[in-house]
Amino acid sequence: MPIIVNLDVMMARRKMSLSELAEQVDITLSNLSILKTGKAKAIRFSTLEKICEVLECQPADILEYSK
Repeated sequence: MPIIVNLDVMMARRKMSLSELAEQVDITLSNLSILKTGKAKAIRFSTLEKICEVLECQPADILEYSK
């Protein structure tokens, strides 16, 4: 898939665990894990907004396009 999810990189920069992020974003741990591993087929803008808010980043810090 040409969309790369760099969620783990941003979480490491913010020193935040998956369970901590899941709790703050109000998303299940399993759904966040699917997103983190790049297996998700879609993401809601509202979820992306919450993740960016909690991690204090931009969507481009999390999602990357690669040919």
